[in-house]
Amino acid sequence: MAEATVQQGTTGFTIAGVNLNQLAKAAARGEIAMGMGVMTLIVMLIVPLPAFLLDFMLAISITASVLVLMTALLIKKPLEFSSFPTVLLLTTMLRLALNMASTRLILSEGEKGPAAAGAIIETFGAFVMQGNYVIGVIVFIILVIVNFVVITKGSGRIAEVAARFTLDAMPGKQMAIDADLSSGIISEEEAKARRKELEGESSFFGAMDGASKFVKGDAMAGIMITAINIIGGMVIGVAQKGLPFDQAANAYTTLTIGDGLVSQIPSLIISIAAGMLVSKAGVDGSANEALGTQLMGSTQGLSMVSGVALFAGLLPGMPLIPFTLLAAGTGYGAWRAWRNKELARVANEQKANEIESHAEGERKATDAPISDSLAIDELKVELGFGLLPLINETEGRKLTDQIKAVRRQVATEFGFVAPQVRIVDNMELQQEDYRILIKEVESGKGRLRPYQNLAMDATGRAGSIAGEKVKEPVFGLPAVWIDPGAKEEASIRGYTVVDAATVLTTHFTELVKENMAELLSYAALKSLVDGLEAPQRALLDDITPSQITLSGVQRVLQNLLREKVSIRDLPTILEAIAEASGASSDLMMITEHVRTRLARQLCNSNLAPDGQLVVITLSPPWEQTFAEALIGDGGDRQLALEPTRLHQFVADMRGAFEQAAQAGDAPVLLTSAPIRPYVRSLVERFRAQTVVMSQNEIHPKAKLRAAGAV
Repeated sequence: MAEATVQQGTTGFTIAGVNLNQLAKAAARGEIAMGMGVMTLIVMLIVPLPAFLLDFMLAISITASVLVLMTALLIKKPLEFSSFPTVLLLTTMLRLALNMASTRLILSEGEKGPAAAGAIIETFGAFVMQGNYVIGVIVFIILVIVNFVVITKGSGRIAEVAARFTLDAMPGKQMAIDADLSSGIISEEEAKARRKELEGESSFFGAMDGASKFVKGDAMAGIMITAINIIGGMVIGVAQKGLPFDQAANAYTTLTIGDGLVSQIPSLIISIAAGMLVSKAGVDGSANEALGTQLMGSTQGLSMVSGVALFAGLLPGMPLIPFTLLAAGTGYGAWRAWRNKELARVANEQKANEIESHAEGERKATDAPISDSLAIDELKVELGFGLLPLINETEGRKLTDQIKAVRRQVATEFGFVAPQVRIVDNMELQQEDYRILIKEVESGKGRLRPYQNLAMDATGRAGSIAGEKVKEPVFGLPAVWIDPGAKEEASIRGYTVVDAATVLTTHFTELVKENMAELLSYAALKSLVDGLEAPQRALLDDITPSQITLSGVQRVLQNLLREKVSIRDLPTILEAIAEASGASSDLMMITEHVRTRLARQLCNSNLAPDGQLVVITLSPPWEQTFAEALIGDGGDRQLALEPTRLHQFVADMRGAFEQAAQAGDAPVLLTSAPIRPYVRSLVERFRAQTVVMSQNEIHPKAKLRAAGAV
């Protein structure tokens, strides 16, 4: 007695050496079903089948052949049905197995009548022969000739030639793929995919060359089996069953022809599918698309066919209605083809015009590449991708509106219009970063959270609040990015809360103010001059270029803007320049005289909230030190202060101004007129925001309050 060994391991149960888990996985993948199907075909060659089961298998054969034909029709290229040779072999085996089963039933039970081999064979035999088995034999022979002589032979020849040409072209295609890969036209992955497709084509057409022999052999086998069935059935019916010759001939011929038709029709369908598949090698798209495009796309051809059909219908004895319908159909097809071509022509012309206009634009762009490359943006803001909502139409374009307001503010406060600001995206920046460029040079940058608010601790005494702690990019204040819902809480705790667009705008404003002197170009000055009224324009014409050049006027205005002095009162400034330039050509001395004439403006712009001008005076020892440190004459005068004295001055300055700041004051440094510009050039290095005024710049009506001395 045999014993079965059952084991359980890490991979599952094993019975008699068979792993059940692996068996279940194979069944799920269909591997077992495929194997069982092939074994069933082999068994059908030997084991008799009852009539009802034969009907079922014949129905499967017909349905499978139609499925194969539809697949071959609708695929776009042959490799999409690369399993066709295998399918062809299996369908051939199925038909041969069914022929064996039906032959066994016909010869063993043919005397029982047409129903002996099942309903399908009976129906095919009765329907085709119409009671006359001679007609059935002729129809069967015609089907065999069509299948064997026409379709099978043609598709076999196509497969043979395609296989030969595909194999011959392989080296050239391989070299083309390697060349494209070497030149960088395709990637390594695309090259691998092309090589794999090329190998698939050669294997497929090679297999089709051999598979076409299955179709040919199947047709020959059908003829032989039919002849054997008829002869064998006559012998068995007359000799063994004792039937009259006419009855035996009618019974066995009807069954045999029905069986032959049931086998030959699926065989014919499969042959058509094979022919369409191998002939698809040079066709783009599915068969219906290709035929519809190529046959129905010729206007002249369809027009001629329409005329011929109409002429044929008018001939004596010809049926008029069929030819008239065909003429109308092909005529309509010709009109459709003509209209489609016209629409395509118009579309192509429009596309060509667009391409030409685009090319013309590119030519114009490339005609003056040097001038375009030399042009720079005086003010530019670059935004990371994540900050684009700040300038988005749907978000209200808040940043754009605020920057427009900044330019208006600068014009009102300082007397000249800042250059146009270009706002662009820069994909090289981090998503939430921005850069501010002045004359294409980065002057500031920062990072924003576009959907959050920045809470700034201006006093240093605000309470703690949840959020991302950062440094405010303009003044370096401690700040926190908070959600919009926490804005009210942050305000209560003592924070100053602004949105992301306001942070960037504030940064932009401060940079513009710091660089106003640089932004006052010669072109900007010309714009200011052109806006002068006639008397001031006449004054400017009187002093330029006899006393001072226009570029000299520009330098004076830049000196004023460098210390954030407004040039809005341009008539007074021009009068002062006219007065000073008559006595000296030193631009620094001219600037100092202009400042003296602007004393009221200078004092007013630096007043404390109580209306007083808070000053820290430069002590007499330091006045003498600076005066003695001046070397050179005229415009060549320079300050040469010893390093130790320089460090001492910086320390004294910081001490005096920090003490004033603790008292809540923002004083100006007051010096004598001769040394003021030199003291200012030194102070701006470590306290750029400190205003330095001379005693001559104090308006007589200004109220002074001393906050200390240096």
